[in-house]
Amino acid sequence: MNAQSDESTSVDLEIQRVIAAARDSLTDEMVTRLAATAGETVVLLDQINRAGLARALPALTQMVNNGDLERLSHLARLYSSAQDALTDEMVSRLAETMGNGLSLLDRFSRGGADNVVRMLESLQASGALERLSTMLPQLIERLGMVQDLLQAVDDAAAASRAARPSPGGIGGLWQMMRDPEAQDTLRFLLAVGKQLRTGGAAATK
Repeated sequence: MNAQSDESTSVDLEIQRVIAAARDSLTDEMVTRLAATAGETVVLLDQINRAGLARALPALTQMVNNGDLERLSHLARLYSSAQDALTDEMVSRLAETMGNGLSLLDRFSRGGADNVVRMLESLQASGALERLSTMLPQLIERLGMVQDLLQAVDDAAAASRAARPSPGGIGGLWQMMRDPEAQDTLRFLLAVGKQLRTGGAAATK
């Protein structure tokens, strides 16, 4: 019995020595910092408890396990790098581009763009759009020929206004018919008339 009492007394003395040594080693600054850390820890725990973050711990644990949290951190770093790389001028240009795009979409919507889309879908379904794309190069070439023809008519009208009046009579007609260029022009006009009659006859059939 006395042995147990002596052993308990020895343990108490050792504990007291440890406490005394810890008290001696702690300075006033260390005590202040420990008190401040303990206070901040208590405040943080209180904020966590009031914010309900304990309910978010399972979701955070799952995000950590499947790697989603790491991917989110990578995305955050990427966004931060992009934000640092953007200058004020780039941000202004991007904002202007987005504004112009939204304005264009609004004008398309108000201008009946949905009707145009439905029309294109109908043309695509009927095969007319494919035929139009095939015939488009030929159509552009024909339009160029029409433009050249109209320009030739304008040039001929200008030249006719600037030329001297014709003398008239059989002599003048005979002199004009003897001109090789006039004969070539007449032959060309006759060939055009023949092709027009042939094309009209084929269309009526």
